[in-house]
Amino acid sequence: MESEMSQPIVQPVVIVGAGQSAAQAVVSLRQLGETAPILMFGDEPHPPYQRPPLSKAFLGGETTAERLALKAAAFYAEQGAALHLDRRIAAIHPTDHAVETVDGERFAYGRLLLATGMRPRPLPIPGTDLPGVHHVRAIRDVDAFRAELLPGARLVVVGGGYIGLETAAKARTLGLDVVVLEGASRLLQRVVSPVISAFFEERHRREGVRFMLDARIDAIEGAARATGVRLASGKVVPADVVLVAIGGLPNVELAAQAGLAVNNGVVVDEATRTSAPDIFAAGDVASFPSRLYGRRIRLESVQNAIDQAKAAAAAMAGAPVSYDPVPWFWSDQYDVKLQIAGLSEGYDATVLDGDPNSGAFSVEYRRGGKLLAVDSVNAPRAHMLARRAIPASLAGSP
Repeated sequence: MESEMSQPIVQPVVIVGAGQSAAQAVVSLRQLGETAPILMFGDEPHPPYQRPPLSKAFLGGETTAERLALKAAAFYAEQGAALHLDRRIAAIHPTDHAVETVDGERFAYGRLLLATGMRPRPLPIPGTDLPGVHHVRAIRDVDAFRAELLPGARLVVVGGGYIGLETAAKARTLGLDVVVLEGASRLLQRVVSPVISAFFEERHRREGVRFMLDARIDAIEGAARATGVRLASGKVVPADVVLVAIGGLPNVELAAQAGLAVNNGVVVDEATRTSAPDIFAAGDVASFPSRLYGRRIRLESVQNAIDQAKAAAAAMAGAPVSYDPVPWFWSDQYDVKLQIAGLSEGYDATVLDGDPNSGAFSVEYRRGGKLLAVDSVNAPRAHMLARRAIPASLAGSP
């Protein structure tokens, strides 16, 4: 009895966020033999779920919210992980090793994982709060959006990035009239080469999607609901539904308010540690040093959410960790699968392998002769080879 009472109290691992990284952290912690209780806090009513299908299969009604779940709710209970869903953390108190909910309740932690993810970037113009204007980030967003995607309705998509184009593709299969407004001179301009941009624009046009590039937007018009998007030229693009898909912002506010270092995400080291003791970060919100690319990066991808959560779990369990991945991403549009390995930013040359007219090809991005990244269109073998070739090519890069 006396020895039992002298046992030290093991403080729980607290996870703020309930997405892909949070779910993986629970799995990995238990696989590593971590026995501390786990508390997970999420601001949605759902256990952790997959987000990529939101703009594709879930939007199209081909899968359900239940099937998006990464694990059944019972799994977390079996693992000794208590889910506090629909419960937002309002503050972190690093000195006290505690988090505080919006209703003022405090929970102590021994180690804390920030997996707060990101939110849609707002469009700074009048009219974005009108009914009929949507974002795609959470199940509740898509439920509201999908209810308005009626055959024949006019959908205006603001943003020609992955989410915008994936949604445009799905909306065309649902029978909507679709116009995409993109502020840049080509689609996906920040992340792919002109040949990839041209390929996707042509593929969407064949499906009936219309594009307005170099579009400058002044306002979303309407009274009771959105009726159109007004451009700087004065032209109004009629709309029954509007999707704003202009990227996202990392949810760093909790970390910043707690005094943690923040720079395009929560700043972490190669072991996912933040600037505060016993606080780690993983997933879309974490900015980490990449030796491979010689700079600090933040990745918005399933690959990073999973792999960085594994690294964070190992670090929290006391194992040595050095996280330095080859990033990879994908996008499904119609019958086209785009797979991206690496980061092409700063390339000075491209190499085309195959014929875009065939529908299966790849583009290499190089800098100083070294392979930075490869975009593969319906070419899975090229993608897999690239994931091995990139680190070998970049080895020894400054």
